[in-house]
Amino acid sequence: MSLLRLRAVLRGPGGLRGPGIPWRIFRSYSSASTKEKANRNVPCERTELLEVLKARAKQLQGSSVPEVTVSKVEVAALDNDKFQEAVVPGPKEKQPIPRAQGDGLAQSSTWAKKLQKEMYSQQPKMKQELGSAASQLALEAKGEATPKTKTMKSPKVPKTKAAPAWTQSSGSPHNKPRVVEVKGAAELKRPQKMPKDTSNQQVLQQTIQANLECFLFLQQAEEAERYLLLCHSSPVKRKVMDVGAFNIVMRIWARKGCLNRLDRLFSILEAAGLQPNLDSYATALECAGRTPSPAKAVLRYLQQLNSSGFHVDELFQKCLFEEDEKEKVLFAIRTVQPNYQLPPPPSPKISKSSLLQDFYSRETMGAYPKLDFSVQELQECFQQQLDMELKNTVTIESVEAAKPLTPQAIKARELLGTLRSQWRDAILQALQNSKRSMARPKRMSKYNVLYPYLCLLPDEEYVDIMLQILNDLSPQGESLAMLARELGSKVYDRYIIQRKLRSGQLEKVQQIYESYIQLLAKDSQPKQYLPREYWEKLVAEAGFGPSLNLKSCTWPCVLLMRLGMHMLELLVKAVKVPRNILNRRLESKPIPVLYHVYSFYSNWQVGLIRPHPIFSQLMSNAAETTLTFNSSAMPMLCPPVPWTSPTFGAFVLNDTKLMRFMDDTTHHQLLLEQCPLVNLHPVLDALNQLGNCAWKINQPVLDIIISIFNDKGDEKLDIPPPLSEAPKPPTPGNSSTWSKSFKHEVFLCKKKAAEMHSLRMDALYKLSIANYVRDKVFWFPHNMDFRGRTYPCPPYFNHLGNDVTRAILLFAEGRPLGPKGLDWLKIHLINLTGLKKKNALQERLEYANEIMEDILDSADHPLTGRKWWMDTDEPWQALACCMEIAKASRSPDPAAYISHFPVHQDGSCNGLQHYAALGRDLSGAASVNLVPCGLPQDVYSAVAQQVEEFRKKDAERGLKIAQVLQGFISRKVVKQTVMTVVYGVTRYGGRLQIEKRLKEIDEFPEEYLWEASHYLVKQVFNSIKEMFSATRDIQNWLTESAKLIAQSGRTVEWVTPLGLPIIQPYYRSRSTVLNCGMQRLSVKTSNSSQKPDTVKQKNAFPPNFIHSLDSTHMMLTALHCLRKGLTFVSVHDCYWTHALTVDVMNQVCRQQFVALHSEKILQDLSEFMLEKYCSSSNSSTEPIAHWQKRLKEQLSNVPSTGEFNLKQVMDSTYFFS
Repeated sequence: MSLLRLRAVLRGPGGLRGPGIPWRIFRSYSSASTKEKANRNVPCERTELLEVLKARAKQLQGSSVPEVTVSKVEVAALDNDKFQEAVVPGPKEKQPIPRAQGDGLAQSSTWAKKLQKEMYSQQPKMKQELGSAASQLALEAKGEATPKTKTMKSPKVPKTKAAPAWTQSSGSPHNKPRVVEVKGAAELKRPQKMPKDTSNQQVLQQTIQANLECFLFLQQAEEAERYLLLCHSSPVKRKVMDVGAFNIVMRIWARKGCLNRLDRLFSILEAAGLQPNLDSYATALECAGRTPSPAKAVLRYLQQLNSSGFHVDELFQKCLFEEDEKEKVLFAIRTVQPNYQLPPPPSPKISKSSLLQDFYSRETMGAYPKLDFSVQELQECFQQQLDMELKNTVTIESVEAAKPLTPQAIKARELLGTLRSQWRDAILQALQNSKRSMARPKRMSKYNVLYPYLCLLPDEEYVDIMLQILNDLSPQGESLAMLARELGSKVYDRYIIQRKLRSGQLEKVQQIYESYIQLLAKDSQPKQYLPREYWEKLVAEAGFGPSLNLKSCTWPCVLLMRLGMHMLELLVKAVKVPRNILNRRLESKPIPVLYHVYSFYSNWQVGLIRPHPIFSQLMSNAAETTLTFNSSAMPMLCPPVPWTSPTFGAFVLNDTKLMRFMDDTTHHQLLLEQCPLVNLHPVLDALNQLGNCAWKINQPVLDIIISIFNDKGDEKLDIPPPLSEAPKPPTPGNSSTWSKSFKHEVFLCKKKAAEMHSLRMDALYKLSIANYVRDKVFWFPHNMDFRGRTYPCPPYFNHLGNDVTRAILLFAEGRPLGPKGLDWLKIHLINLTGLKKKNALQERLEYANEIMEDILDSADHPLTGRKWWMDTDEPWQALACCMEIAKASRSPDPAAYISHFPVHQDGSCNGLQHYAALGRDLSGAASVNLVPCGLPQDVYSAVAQQVEEFRKKDAERGLKIAQVLQGFISRKVVKQTVMTVVYGVTRYGGRLQIEKRLKEIDEFPEEYLWEASHYLVKQVFNSIKEMFSATRDIQNWLTESAKLIAQSGRTVEWVTPLGLPIIQPYYRSRSTVLNCGMQRLSVKTSNSSQKPDTVKQKNAFPPNFIHSLDSTHMMLTALHCLRKGLTFVSVHDCYWTHALTVDVMNQVCRQQFVALHSEKILQDLSEFMLEKYCSSSNSSTEPIAHWQKRLKEQLSNVPSTGEFNLKQVMDSTYFFS
């Protein structure tokens, strides 16, 4: 089975996204391979073949006739797919819709005639079309940001007819697809009123900015200025243009040394009512420094700079430079001020956070811990990482057992090699043909607007991207919208890397990194700096050269989709395979490899790109054993570049955001950029500390896992079996009549196969990457979500993974066990089994000693012995721990044994711990182990006991459902609901959770499920309210505050105790229809220009606020563990360190929890929100008195607190255990 075309469904909190692999793009596949299907029932084959034949008929029709007959279908959005698409021809009334003129892809195949290879260097004839092409993109982006229908007579899009009415709209997932006939031409022409919404302006502004950045990259000065003036002459575009747009064009002329053109732009800028900023003056002085300019001109700009309220020193303190721009500005200044000296670097600012005064104190600061690497070794590691990132992708061997190479496989691989070579040539030719068509003057089409974006990279790179998509395609097809978005994103990622290379940033990073490793290398002098501080010091000392914080222009979603769609259409049109390649008896006619088809997902429909079965069979026969990943999906082979700002850190070249956020949601980035950098220092330092932890592979455990993986897997051990083990669909008695039950059974088989396939690929990716780095030391750079929760950037393989992934990870640094280390390993093992949760630590240790024989047997004979480890909650981590205990206990001196094994300490229902501490809730604190106790308290059992008492009283009063529930209320029934109450679960959601648990009890009468779950969720909420009274008060206060804020039209914002600004990214969404060639795409966008989603803002605030607190606690613990010399990483509220240092970590963890909750958290939150939402300076123009008065009263009424003494946490053994 071909592995390259398979992807796993990878979903996680906030999405496990790595740079270059956006979390929203990960693709899911839905069923088995073609080879598997060959053994299944004939009707399934007929259905699939029919789909392909229909698609082929449509494709032939599209290339030979000028009209396509379709009808419009409105359907609901596919779940978790931001870019919905769905179209099928309607069965009833139809009306011909003409195709767009100038659409080469819709015409006959003569467009694919061979042309000479176009050189990557820019040709003069390209330039003439660039300006008009980019202006057309801005025009379309503006037009398509509204649902306004354009017709063939629209004056704004010359020579363009209405595109095919492939359309889809979002609707209720519960509604069936609704067929609507296409309206008459008169109705199509009727203009719709443009909604007054700033999202239009945001998309237009981003598009203008992106177009100008393209011209800057391509050094097309004339086209850039023509386009700028065209935008300036348009009243609509002039409204969204700012001084930044003028600055981009000025930078192009500055590099050419054309000072007279800059003078002209300055005049236009001022005539437009805009004021030059520092960047404007820096660009003018750079231009003057590149040519022999009269001193009078330089003096004029300097005087204008001063009269604008700026100081010349600010040019070097606040402006960002590329290449030699900084030197040229200085040269120009010295022509009139020969003695001018650069301002000294600003003295480092120290965070004023009261929680970190000791941490940042130079008196208590020790030397930064060293890695077990020399300077030379770290330099080699850096070079390996750089080489990997420059290649963009990494191809590795799969761990799937290599089958013997059969003659069939050898022949299939040879055929694929030949075909891929032909496909590469065909795609390259199609791309160049398309670009030539776009570059022709007087030949406008909807594709021309993309021309500048197809010139940013060498043609071969676009071809590589398209071929990678083809190789990764599942036999069952992919959502057209997701493929388009992925293609566009890949181009953008490579463009950003090219910008970094062009600006000279890479050379500077290399230079600084060579000095930076002096901080980490074992053969260098100890230094009392944090990684961020040392990097900043080296940057300041470097002086000249490009800035490392380059402002990168974000491409709007509309642009990414349109670019991706064009590339996808080229791919579909260009890639063909001989029809008789597997059966020589057939005609040797070339047929397309890819088809555009439509598929149902429940009641929803999406457009798919599906490969022909011949291609799928060929891939299956070839049985290739390699996997290809983006370089940003792999662990780093050198210590990460330290985070020094919201835009710089982690990978060497790959673009990485400090904070993950949704599509087109820019408010987070703006908040971070506006926040004083010193306020972000604690968060940056914590992320650097987590990322600097070095890892290695536990090879013996990995080998055992791979052996089981290749031996049909084991679902009990969480090793997914291959698709050969999937249930086979039943064979119908009569193939012409399928009963409803038979169809349902077939559906369940396909669903199971899809789940097995996803899990299998997930495991394959993780294990293959682990095997690739089995002999290496590696690192996981970290970033965070909008709440401050931290995640490793590589998405597939990291320590946030499942039991299997965690079991094969070890700290690269080893430490002796010390006097208590072996005991901690044994306690950790028993924690992993889940057998002694209610017992004291000493009892767990005694139990481990009692079963020592089983532990040693598991370590020595994992697959042939008594297999005790298999019957535990976390079997693979338990096995790894058994092996570590065996090695340590058999060593001559266990205390001196060097251990690399991570030992975990888990918070006890951590969300409720924070609530209980916030409210000083005495009874709640005791239930979640904030109070010292001889045995661990189990809040779930306590709630179950309380619910049982309520049930008994109700049963005595004769309540029927209370009597039915006798004997069925347990810890397991209520656990999930109790756990999620703190994270905002509603009574509706809680009822579903309890109903699911009751269904698992065979003896429970099914007819009482609804009534029983309804009754129990009410009693669980009552129990929590009684046990955690302060918790419910705080949760209600947070919820009501967020509701009033959102109703006033604002989003909920706050600042964590560490100074991290947070905003909730929940806005009402709207759809933008993209009129693409194969079908219309309805792109659903939700961004800060829309109104806030009141319900989400309200419901999400309490859990998000608590998450921001648990993140703050973790970061404080990480930073103070650094000061104690500990190795520390975390999985949210699960903290890891060496067995030697568990006691120290436990002490630090408790100290920081007490310190955090000793702050006036709720009071500070109230004051912040009163200032932000209720102060007179921020008052809205809407009716103020009513909502503002209510909000002020609500925010001022901070919940009262109880009598719990926080210092008791210091002595609580089971707070984290």
